[in-house]
Amino acid sequence: MPLAREQKQEIITGFATKDGDTGSPEVQIALLTERIKELTGHLRSFPKDNHSRRGLLKLVGQRRRLLAYLMKKDSARYRTVIGRLGLRR
Repeated sequence: MPLAREQKQEIITGFATKDGDTGSPEVQIALLTERIKELTGHLRSFPKDNHSRRGLLKLVGQRRRLLAYLMKKDSARYRTVIGRLGLRR
């Protein structure tokens, strides 16, 4: 299920590096993390929903690639994103 418009805008403003920033790795990782949290909750309620499980695995892989890219480009920004989102890595 897609994020609510207000929730998405709040995440974007919280992680944006400048005004109008929606495509930076920080914003993308934060949005993916929120969608992953929602899908994880859904799968706890419906453990046999394999279609959603596949979508979750795709989102996790996409977030992992973005985190690897950010770590390669700027490790300080990577550490701040990991810290703010509470991710283990």
